[in-house]
Amino acid sequence: MRALLLAALAAFGLVPGAARTLPRALPQPPRLLSQTGLYAASGVVDARHLAYAPQYPLWTDGAAKSRWLHLPAGTAIDGRDEEGWVLPVGTKAWKEFRFGGRKVETRLIWKTGPATWVFASYAWNEAQTDATLVPEDGQPEAAEIAPGLRHSIPSREDCRGCHGREQVEILGFNALQLSPDRDPGALHAEALQPGMITLDDLVARHLLRGARPDLLSRPPRIAAETPAARTALGYLQANCAACHRADRPIPGLQLDLRPRAALRTTLDQPGSYRIPGQADSRILSPGHPERSTLLHRMASRHALSQMPPLGSVLVDQAAVDHLRRWIADAPLLPSH
Repeated sequence: MRALLLAALAAFGLVPGAARTLPRALPQPPRLLSQTGLYAASGVVDARHLAYAPQYPLWTDGAAKSRWLHLPAGTAIDGRDEEGWVLPVGTKAWKEFRFGGRKVETRLIWKTGPATWVFASYAWNEAQTDATLVPEDGQPEAAEIAPGLRHSIPSREDCRGCHGREQVEILGFNALQLSPDRDPGALHAEALQPGMITLDDLVARHLLRGARPDLLSRPPRIAAETPAARTALGYLQANCAACHRADRPIPGLQLDLRPRAALRTTLDQPGSYRIPGQADSRILSPGHPERSTLLHRMASRHALSQMPPLGSVLVDQAAVDHLRRWIADAPLLPSH
């Protein structure tokens, strides 16, 4: 009788049955950054971690950044999909943000299972000796970065929105970003420092498996008609394509800003946003920067129109100026 009762309860989900397992709780991020494994000693980053600098950095209000990736011993990256590497379970990635020479925050992404990731942000103390875990909903106005403007540490939900949920990506760590064929015109480019890795290093150290055989002889490069177009498309890839693509949060817009699709989905396309006072605005209007909504929204920091919608309170004026010249002067034609 007891067995029959337990079986009936299990069928209704009231007790765990033989064929029903409860979801495992995700590991919790440590309270202090110093406990995450980033450092070998106080203030000294563990040399086993891979330092890198993407060729097209993400704009974060002019922050200086440092980045590291940890791969568990004996593992490697699955490189069969050049645009979406699959990282092994146990991978950790850190990104440090500095304003005015002071460390403000460090973000952690940790792959705990085949489709589970832990996101965490840490706010640095005044003494710059360690950083403390920020609440799940982030920390508004964590540091002043310009008169009257402050940098906010994002919530974990914001992090998931940009990096993905099940198919999470370490933005800035992929074949294009680590390509040795670096764009000399890339906006806000960071020089490769001694010890930073590129594709060559990953292949040489057997940390990348399944990639095409000619990956190093024909490294990834954005195909574009002009150097200015290559730089513009690279900027859109790094700053916009994480969200503006079919498999991410806003697919209904039919706007894909990855390099191979960017011009096809923007040139002379009306889009869902209209520039005030411009009856014939387009996402990208060749020869007409003033009618190009993409440029208008990049140049805005109004809550209802700015792009990106979060993570920035300062306009990236260098990018706005570059895209304005490119739209006005350069041929906006897809490469063949």
